[in-house]
This record gives sequence, structure tokens and C-alpha cells, in this order.
Amino acid sequence: MLSADSAPSRTVLVLTLGGTIAMTRTAAAPGATPTLTGSDLVAAVPGLQGAAEVKVEDFRQMPGASLQTGDIIALVERLGRAEREGADGVVVTQGTDTLEETSYLTDLYYQGAMPVVFTGAMRVAASAGADGPANLLAAVQTAGSAEARGAGVLVVLGDEIHAARHVRKLHTTSPGAFGSPNTGPLGRVAEGWARFHRVPRTIGPLALPVGALPQVEIVTASLGSSGTLLKGLENEVSGLVVAAFGVGHVPESWCNRLETLAVAMPVVLASRIGAGPVLTSTYGFAGSESDLLARGLIGAGTLDPYKARLLLAALLAADTPRPEIVKAFLDRS
Repeated sequence: MLSADSAPSRTVLVLTLGGTIAMTRTAAAPGATPTLTGSDLVAAVPGLQGAAEVKVEDFRQMPGASLQTGDIIALVERLGRAEREGADGVVVTQGTDTLEETSYLTDLYYQGAMPVVFTGAMRVAASAGADGPANLLAAVQTAGSAEARGAGVLVVLGDEIHAARHVRKLHTTSPGAFGSPNTGPLGRVAEGWARFHRVPRTIGPLALPVGALPQVEIVTASLGSSGTLLKGLENEVSGLVVAAFGVGHVPESWCNRLETLAVAMPVVLASRIGAGPVLTSTYGFAGSESDLLARGLIGAGTLDPYKARLLLAALLAADTPRPEIVKAFLDRS
């Protein structure tokens, strides 16, 4: 499928959150820090005003690693206002450290049909071959595309269009760091057009939380781990995600502790691999996926541990009953 070309008459709001795309080196710090405003970013992109009428708002200015879930809840509320104000699309620029998580959390909560596109950069603005301007241009072209309307929250980097629910950061430094291992990209941006090969199925949003999200943590299985980090978690957190080996396996020594925790709170079984599903019935040894599910754990399907953590926290914030939590992971994986 090909989208209609973005027209200058379409209005795209750029909300900046900081991150590498906005970073430069100054005498005040030993390394790069977020110093550029949204106006600075937009001014550095040749041809941007030919893609859409671009408006800019500095929403946050911080490294991606410092963003909090509360910042993203506030962002979702701002997106709702932008749609009511008549914006045709919104681009969010931020640091790539947390972009796969912030875009997914936004996707869980965003209730509109207006295109929302996250982007960032792997190289600071002053470096040779800085990728920020090209990523911002491609993101604006996608946000101004009629084809992107109703497609859910998107992520655009390296001219690839990804669904927020599937995208992962796969490399620490490469300009092509983002991919969707389970599905591949939804499309690409070429010659100013957002060209969609497919559009993801629509999944209804969750209700915005009234207060802070409940605390949910991730514990990762590793060779020879005793599971000591599982001790006492029922008194510390509201939910747990296990980043298990392979298709959903943990050391046998973890089993009793996980079974006890699963009585006290929802415990979700995800894979630390980052691609492929957690299985349900292939293996039968103690600590296998079928054993853990029988002990009360909830399968994450194809969701990686980071997205599973956010989904579980959002469901707990909505006081979702356990059977509906199980269903939500089946529907959204």
C-alpha cells in the first residue's frame, strides 16, 4: 500500500523530549548533553517545511534514560489536546535509550486516530553523518500521511516505519539500531512518501491511570542464578516479569519461589531473547514453560520483558482482574 504524499497544507506538531537528537557538546560538560530546542532541530532539516506545516513545542529536555512513566502519561494527554486542536499528526523526538518503551506505553494509552510518530537519533547533532535531521524529516512525512491515520503509534528511524508494539533497539551505536524482529517493518519512507506494506490491527486503548503506575520489576534468568533476587518481592512490588531463558525456562531452584509469588501478585513469563514467543506446552521439566504456567505464571506471548512490564503495570493500574490480564497478554502479543 502507498500513502498519499504529505502536503504542506497538513499540520504536524513536533514535541521534543530531548535525547541524542538534541545533544551537543559544550564546555560545561565532558560529553554530549541535550541543549538544542525544537526550533533548532527543525531549522536543521532541509525541505522540512515542504513536507508539512510544522509547529514545535519543547515538551521535555532530558536524556531518554531520565524519562519517567509520568512524563509519558502527560505526553498522552498532550496528544489528545493536539488532536482536538486540529493537528493532522504529531512527531515526538526523544532519546533512543527508552524509545521502544515510551512509544509502547503511549500506544497502550493513546485513544486518537491522529498519526503519532516517535523518532530520535543515534549520533549527536554535531557529529559527521548525524542521522537526526533525516529521521525527523521521515517522521514528519509519515505523521502527515493519511495512510498512517489509525495505524497506532509508530516509530520511524533509518527511513523504516515500525509499530511501537513490535519495535526493539537492537544495537548500541548503529544508525540502523531499530528493528521489529518478530514482524519486520510496516513500511519505508522513500521520495517523501510513507509507503506502507501493511497496517497493524487495531487494539483498543487502556484507560489513563489516575495516579502513578504500580511498581513492576523484571528479574532475568542467567546461568547458575540462585534466584535470590526473588526473595521478599511480594512486599516490594505489585507485579513481576520474569525474563526467562529461551522459550520460557528458568532454573529449577526458582520454581517454588515463583509459585509463591504468583499467589501474591501477577507474575508474567517472558523470554530474555527478544524475538519469538514464549511457548506453552513443548517442554515438561521443572522450570519449563508448561511447569511455570501450571504454577500460576502468565505467558507474555511475543512481548519482550520491557513491554510486558509496561503492559502489566498499566493493567494493574486499571484494577484488571487476573483472567482479563491473561487475555490482554494473548490479545496484545
